[in-house]
Amino acid sequence: MKEAIKKAIEHIDEASKRKKIRVISHYDADGITSAAIFSRALQRWGKNFSLEIVKGLEEQYIESLPNDELLIFLDLASGSLNYLAKKGVETIVFDHHEIIQDIPENVRMINPVIFNQEPLSGAGVCYLFAKELSDHNHDLATLAVIGMVGDMLDKNLSKTYGIILQDAETVVKRSFLLYPSTRPLDKALEYSSNPYIPGVTGSYKGVLELLRDAQIPRKNGIFKALYELTDEEMGRLITSIMLRTNSSSKTEEMIGNLYLIKFFNKMEDAREISALINACSRMDRPYVALGFCLGNKSSREEAEKIYREYKQHLVSALRYVSEAEKIAGNKYQIINARDNIKDTIIGTVASIVSHSPVYERGTVIIALAYNEDKIKVSARIAGDSGRNVREVLTKAVINLGGEVGGHPEAAGCLISKENEISFIEELKKVLDIDLVKV
Repeated sequence: MKEAIKKAIEHIDEASKRKKIRVISHYDADGITSAAIFSRALQRWGKNFSLEIVKGLEEQYIESLPNDELLIFLDLASGSLNYLAKKGVETIVFDHHEIIQDIPENVRMINPVIFNQEPLSGAGVCYLFAKELSDHNHDLATLAVIGMVGDMLDKNLSKTYGIILQDAETVVKRSFLLYPSTRPLDKALEYSSNPYIPGVTGSYKGVLELLRDAQIPRKNGIFKALYELTDEEMGRLITSIMLRTNSSSKTEEMIGNLYLIKFFNKMEDAREISALINACSRMDRPYVALGFCLGNKSSREEAEKIYREYKQHLVSALRYVSEAEKIAGNKYQIINARDNIKDTIIGTVASIVSHSPVYERGTVIIALAYNEDKIKVSARIAGDSGRNVREVLTKAVINLGGEVGGHPEAAGCLISKENEISFIEELKKVLDIDLVKV
């Protein structure tokens, strides 16, 4: 892939002398960090460019793009190659998602999937580009770490990520996976959404009861941060949480690495920064997140304000999910939130629910939310192993029309609102049939 990146650099350099560069990136944490890395690298390179952050690539949007510019896509477009082929414009794609279509002649693809390399996030791919471009771009490695944890690629670290973590001078510590690990524990637990802890998340009274049971006292009126706990305190905390989730079998999944990074000259939890970036996008403010990633102080203040508001939305959404009637089958659950949850956070809600110890490993979680005249659908697999949810969605929309994207363990699609009932019926059929096959 290194040679492909070198050729892409040559291509961009040559094309920039005869046409404008338009960079288009995805609006999640991985996409925003990809955009920050790539734009900073281009800026230092002295290239003029425009940048857009988008939720997804619909055919109509691609058709609307100019024909006289070099198009560069970050963290998306691997599932839109047919549209790009029809467009016929000179295009470079820096992505990491599954490729299910032929790569057209007008598209240069930089994707670890086609080079049989270890998995990387979009930000990881963009960092390799920036690093190849100049050694002065090493400081962008921190953003690549944030993108990595944002795309949940931190459990099985590759050799490449080992190098990126070194470049970013990341402190790695084994711990219970609760963030922010750098803030007082009571606040981290109260707003904990991943994992979602029944009776604790959203309840300060429940938080105090849990910490009392875990024998974790205040010191000078303040609770320790997670990363400051002793091994004994960590053990008691994990036991108390497991008792409330009724699932000691999932303890292993809830233990992992904390990634502590230097951000705005302060030690931060990469997961928390990733969640903050993601929150800005889910609240329709992706450019605030971009400014935050690029070190803008006023963007940081605005991003933190948005994050507080987002967490309130998220706690309300999780409360709705816990109380709402669901469509349940054997090893699947469909949550039709309609207009009770914002379409921009339904994917996050589905992810949180799928990581809840309440669900058996391999359970398919599919959540739906209205998006004007369409429905946003997000599918996840509990425990990150089981049926390919991207295939499930593809089979369900094949006769209805819809655009599916994502990974085998986390995928999404957009369908017309008028197909709501038909889609759910198709979904149930596919899930029941696939279960029989399994």
